[in-house]
Order: sequence, then C-alpha cells, then structure tokens
Amino acid sequence: MRIAEIVAHHARIPLRKTIRHASHTRDANDTLIVRCRLDDGAEGFGESLPRTYVTGETIDSAFESLRRIDWKESLGGDVSDLAAAIALLDEFRVPVPGDGVRDCFGNAVRCAVELAVLDAVARVEGVPLSHVTSLIPETEPIRTRPELVYYSGIVTTMSAFREYVTAWKLRGMGFRQVKVKVGVDGCDDVACLRRVRRVLKASVDLRIDANEAWNPDEVEAKVMPLVPFGITSVEQPVPHEQVDRLADVRTKLGVPIMLDESLCSRGDAQRAIERGTCDLFNIRLSKCGGFVPSLRLAALAHRAGLGFQLGCQVGETGILSAAGRHFACSVGGIRYLEGCYDRYLVKERLTVEDCTFGWHGRARPLTKPGLGVEVDRTALARVTRREERFCVE
Repeated sequence: MRIAEIVAHHARIPLRKTIRHASHTRDANDTLIVRCRLDDGAEGFGESLPRTYVTGETIDSAFESLRRIDWKESLGGDVSDLAAAIALLDEFRVPVPGDGVRDCFGNAVRCAVELAVLDAVARVEGVPLSHVTSLIPETEPIRTRPELVYYSGIVTTMSAFREYVTAWKLRGMGFRQVKVKVGVDGCDDVACLRRVRRVLKASVDLRIDANEAWNPDEVEAKVMPLVPFGITSVEQPVPHEQVDRLADVRTKLGVPIMLDESLCSRGDAQRAIERGTCDLFNIRLSKCGGFVPSLRLAALAHRAGLGFQLGCQVGETGILSAAGRHFACSVGGIRYLEGCYDRYLVKERLTVEDCTFGWHGRARPLTKPGLGVEVDRTALARVTRREERFCVE
C-alpha cells in the first residue's frame, strides 16, 4: 500500500467570538486541511494552524512549502501498516526557505500531512489513532488508557463584565482547571484574577498565560501580585528571543514556568532542559509537527523530570480536536489539557461528530478507526478558499 495523492485546502474558519491575547487578536483562522488518498482509495485527513508568531509560518508559506516538496521522494515508500507509515514520516522533511528561521519552521505543514497519512493508514488497519502511541518506544513509561479525560476552561482578555460572566459559566459547568490570559496592554491583571477567583471555587486549579507579554526584568513584578490568587503556573511570560533569561527568573519566581512559543521542536525542548528555563512544556500538535513528534516531546519531558500539558491553538476544528483527544487518551501525566472547544468557538467544525467536551470538561476516548470522526465534505467545500493537489505515486 502506498500514498497516491495529497490534497491541500486553505480553509477560512470563522470564530463565534473575537479572541484576544497579548500576541494577537483574531476572529477567524486560515487553516490548512490536508487529505491523503492511498492507492487503494482509503482517505485520511489532517489539520494545522500556521502562526507567524509561533513557527513563523503563514497559510501562504504553507502552500509554498507544499509546492517545494518532492512528494515521490518524500512519501513514495511503503505504508502497509502504521509502523511503516511512522518510519516513512520520520524521514519526511518540509523545505526551509533559507537562513534565519527557527528549526520549527514547517511544523504546521508537517502536522497536517502527518495526521492525514496516519488517519488513512489507521483506518485501513482498523485501529484508532491512539494506537500510534504504543508504537513509539519512548512513550512506554507514560502510556495510559483512561475511560475519561478532563479539559480545562479558559478566560480570555475581555471586558470586566464578560470575564465575570465567563467565570460563572465555567463554574456552572464544573471545570476543575481554568487558564486566564494576562499581559494585554491596558488590562488590570490583578482585578481580573480577583474577579475570576471570587467566582471559582478554591479547589479550581488556576493558571495564567502571558503570551510573551513581558520582558525578563519585569516578570517577577508582574507575577507576584497574582500569586495570592493561587496560580499554579505562568505560561510564556517573555518573548522567545529572551527565553534564556528565564533561567534566572525561575529561581526567584516561586511559580512554575511553562514554555509555549519557545517550545516548538525537539531542539527547543533540549535547550530548555539544558539551560533550566522552565518547569513545564506546552505541547501542541500543530506547532510541534504532529502526533508522533508531540509524543516524543512528552516522553522527553517525563525523562527530564518536567511536567507538560497538551495545549491547542485557537480555532481548531473537529479534525485537530479529534487528534488531540487521541493523544490525551493514550498519554498519562498530562498536567493540563486544552482543546475540544468546537461548539463554543468555531462556526465550522468540519466533522460530522461533535468533539466538544461535556460537563466538567469531561470527554471519552474516540474508538473508531483513524481519527474516529468523519469529515463533512460539504462544510469543507464551503470554507475552502483554494485547493492544490500533489501526486505522490
């Protein structure tokens, strides 16, 4: 069995509300959807969200990268089973446009292609995507098979009234963990945390995400007033270019530091471990290059004695939500779990099934073959802005 064709879609996905944080404001996504067709007719889908401030990619650069790939050379090998597909994908490289880009450039493209291939092959094998975890040797210490997983809620930057209402909604739904976005100019983080904590029960785990908002010299002054509200971590407090200085900040802060924009590749992870810049990794499938690279990052964090969360990118549709669910339902030790906001955030989820979490953020494993969801072809056609096909045979 071999890959016959890769089809790339530029999908414009509108959001139900404007999402604002320190790095960006958006009301829609330019999403990369990839369809993989095998020579026996089986198909699989993948998704990623290119972000300039994360991996340096845009939807336009993603298509440029796809055009530059020698598909027959890259993916023309055997994919008779998942092990063979993983081996083939391990050698798959996305061309880099030149000097001056990070080693994570191309990860969004790789994620969408990888998921599409794995989805197609897993469907042929009749096993769920989560089976991939058992085929990656490094994951042996962290494998698990829970009956339920619990997603966390989020409070994004908004008016005081809307923050208050959102906090009450999260309380009403019984979330165990909540993340609050901080660091936006003109917003009072202390007042925000006070409002949110006043509504949420003391047992709710509360963490903050600054999205690179501060410089290293001000992190301590920005975070310490928020400590009394019981925050359990601070995510990406400084720009990536200044991340090495977190080694000193970390010794003074007393609150665990999580890397996000500075944790996009194995190289990022190894540097963070060697230089002692964080306590936690934020692993997100799209920015980290897909399912298998993300599994290996989780295993690396575990070996280094660091924690990790499975994050998501704003506006993921049901395709990427399903992939995240398979990760969450096969990897143990995830400190925080984000994603599956489909019904609450995207106007076009692209899947027939609704992957949205339930009360308490609760969700069950997906057990059908591949991603375990079916793509709504009509919805995909409705949001597609361009489509390009690449022959692999």
